[in-house]
Amino acid sequence: MAELDTSGGGKKGGGKVRTKKMSTRVDLTAMVDLAFLLITFFMLTTTLSKPQAMDLAMPDKEKTDEQQLTIADNRTMTILLGSGNRLEWYMGLVDKQLTPPTVEGYGKNGIRKAILDKSKEVVGITGDPKKGLIVLIKPSDKSNYRNLVDILDEMKISNVQTYAIVDISDPEIELLTRDGIYK
Repeated sequence: MAELDTSGGGKKGGGKVRTKKMSTRVDLTAMVDLAFLLITFFMLTTTLSKPQAMDLAMPDKEKTDEQQLTIADNRTMTILLGSGNRLEWYMGLVDKQLTPPTVEGYGKNGIRKAILDKSKEVVGITGDPKKGLIVLIKPSDKSNYRNLVDILDEMKISNVQTYAIVDISDPEIELLTRDGIYK
């Protein structure tokens, strides 16, 4: 049982004799019980943060070469995920690049700005908002999971409708090595 003793203590120096105060005893058991009941109530009624998930459609591995679509090079942006939270992007194919490879970081002043600029360019070239930018995301073995999640977040923020996660090729690894982001 918990209790609080508020007695006055013993005789303090001096010659006066004082009347002895009776100690007041406060029983704290009920307050402790109430505290545990409230803690239990709030723990059971509180909703914990729910994990957020992003839907991701992966390409069909069963498709043959005849079933795959041919896409114009000027609509295709390739993003190579390297080490050190850096990435490299270019337009077109690795052997026929329409823009020189550019090393960027993540965020609004990095890859997001490039994606938004290229999206506007592609819509201007095609004249059809449905034929917008297509992004190929190619993570390297030196990139980490956070980099992949960050670039998927950038796709969502930039409102890119068509993107795919694709295996990286040897010429692209050489490109990352040349620019020093494959360590």
